[in-house]
Amino acid sequence: MTGFDNRQDQALTHSTIAERSLQWLLASATDAMLIIDKDGQLVLVNPALETLFGYGPGELQGKSLEALIPERFRHGHVGLRGNYFKRPHPRAMGAGVELFATRKNGTEFPVEVSLSPLPDNDMQPMVMATIHDISARKQAEHALQESEARMRAIFETAVDAIITIDERGTIDRVNPAAERMFGYPEAEVVGRNVKILMPAPHREAHDGYLQHYLSTGEKRIIGKGREVQGLRRDGSLFPMDLAVTEMWLGGRRMFTGLVRDITERKHAEEKAQQLLQELTSANEELTNFAYVVSHDLKAPLRGIGSLADWLAHDYSDKFNDEGKEHMRLLINRVHRMGALIDGILQYSRVGRIKEAAVPVNLDQLVAEVVDLLAPPEQIKVSIMPGMPTVVGEPTRIQQLFHNLVSNAVKYMDKPQGEVEVGWADEGEQWRFHVRDNGPGIAERHFERIFQLFQTLAPRDRVESTGVGLALVKKIVEMYQGRVWLESELGKGTTFYFTLPKKRKNKE
Repeated sequence: MTGFDNRQDQALTHSTIAERSLQWLLASATDAMLIIDKDGQLVLVNPALETLFGYGPGELQGKSLEALIPERFRHGHVGLRGNYFKRPHPRAMGAGVELFATRKNGTEFPVEVSLSPLPDNDMQPMVMATIHDISARKQAEHALQESEARMRAIFETAVDAIITIDERGTIDRVNPAAERMFGYPEAEVVGRNVKILMPAPHREAHDGYLQHYLSTGEKRIIGKGREVQGLRRDGSLFPMDLAVTEMWLGGRRMFTGLVRDITERKHAEEKAQQLLQELTSANEELTNFAYVVSHDLKAPLRGIGSLADWLAHDYSDKFNDEGKEHMRLLINRVHRMGALIDGILQYSRVGRIKEAAVPVNLDQLVAEVVDLLAPPEQIKVSIMPGMPTVVGEPTRIQQLFHNLVSNAVKYMDKPQGEVEVGWADEGEQWRFHVRDNGPGIAERHFERIFQLFQTLAPRDRVESTGVGLALVKKIVEMYQGRVWLESELGKGTTFYFTLPKKRKNKE
């Protein structure tokens, strides 16, 4: 009996060790694992599973497996479990079907389950299941699907044509915009060389270029836009912008071309060029006209002025009061005509005849303008101290202040006139103003007064050519500033204009 007892003790020891080894394996595994019997009772669960499902140690012991399954699947799962125990074998559970588990708090999550039978002749059949939480993978798959859906939407709805080719130049895909642009349905071009969309000489050069790039890596188009011609199915040509990118898909080198039909842009550029030529021609005609006016009109005008002055002086005793008034008007109108001609010449020169841009000290320049105008004693002209230094053409800057200050003096209707020249720093620009307490201007005239030859007072009452404010506006806008006014009838007017501290380059 002693030998029998030893053998029995050894068998029990081996069984105990095997059982404990399984427990040690489950306890140390990082994957969630459980063992169930044929009735679906949880015989053993490891800590990783308890953590995954939110249960405490030992809390699942003796519970049914269906406690870990969403309620809507529990009834069907009992039948599936029973069928599996009839012919247990290792396999992945739910092939082709999404599986879900439920935590203690009721939340569901996607899982993958692997089943492994634990055969034992002395015990009832049991099954070990390994459970993986695949939430992160599902989220990544969902994000990838969303990204693919967005890319498909962009590909299908893009206004520009998108063409994908392989490294042999064979067309792999085209989007609907490409079908419309080139006149081919996708099925007709897929598998053909992209050269069918190119006219000569691009067609002949394409294979050589592609081969040159593959062998040397030298990029001539890839990553750079270029303007080429496209060839439609009907044989018509059209200008297009082409940008090519390189990518790798499944180990294949592919190239994607983004094509934009620029026919309308080309037409617009041609029209703009034509208008520019017409404008240049018109400017030349205006320049010639200004010189004709200067040379051909000023000479006889000076003769008329001299004759009128001679008559008014030498024959003053021959004129009655009405005759004297007529002579005065004649002389005034001759002088006005001369000033008008000078104004036209000045206006035509702005932006065409340029001086060197230099720093201009406005303290000194504005003081010289006021001295030159010599306003009457009853009109006080004040200049704010510390006027800034600006960079520009001295003659143009002088014309700005001269025209604005002279207008304020010329139209003053108060016995004690006040004119102020001021400035303000507005960061990227200077703002200047000329303020007076004169008659004011009605708001309905705010735009009109900046037009050429426009005056508000009768010309026989106030000598004006109607060029001054138009000249101011043209000069300010040439310097990329703006001019405007504020006024109240009977109380005065303030003219404002700005000059940028740094002039932007015009494209």
